[in-house]
Amino acid sequence: MNRTCIIGDIHGCSTSLAKLLSAVENRADTIIFLGDYIDRGPDSKKVIDFILELKKKQSSVITLLGNHEYMLRNYLAEKDNGFFLQFGGLQTLSSYGLPPDAPPAALEAAIPRKHLGFLYDLSLLWENKYAFYVHAGLQPGVHSSRQTRNWCLWARDAFIKSTHDFGKPVIFGHTVFQEPLVQKNKIGIDTGAVYGQSLTALLLPDKEFISVPGELKSPYPFR
Repeated sequence: MNRTCIIGDIHGCSTSLAKLLSAVENRADTIIFLGDYIDRGPDSKKVIDFILELKKKQSSVITLLGNHEYMLRNYLAEKDNGFFLQFGGLQTLSSYGLPPDAPPAALEAAIPRKHLGFLYDLSLLWENKYAFYVHAGLQPGVHSSRQTRNWCLWARDAFIKSTHDFGKPVIFGHTVFQEPLVQKNKIGIDTGAVYGQSLTALLLPDKEFISVPGELKSPYPFR
């Protein structure tokens, strides 16, 4: 088979993820998640549970770091400056059974150890023969081994508008599109599941897109 399946930003939309996985998990040898599993949507905890279960069944599951997981890690380390709660963290607290005013220590105690292991073991970027895979984007002209966390997690217009040839396509999430962005040097597959649009997967090398309905749990266009 030798196919790769890439899944865009989930943001706690566990029902959408379950539907999408049922459609794609038997169609690829490798499944790659582009990050932003948590925040804004109704059940971040269940999303992580689904991915951990998939890792038990699927021989090759790659999970990348998103800016929302990075904000959560900063929140747990008390280095967050309020971003985590402001940009969807309240829904993550709720999914772990905690009130909005729960301090970082309470959240860390409520998160199962296997979930903490998942959150701290996420890769910044990955590549195979088909493409590079990253949450937000890559810095043009910089080798993959020298890409910074800032670009990989937060890149936006400077990456999206770039026509730089990275050597192979860059598959990314983070920036919401109504439909997948397809350019010669990049493909964006965050189609706004948590804004009531859709959750999208891409199958390579076929370049086949598979989408399921999102859950409309957060006001657009907050990112």
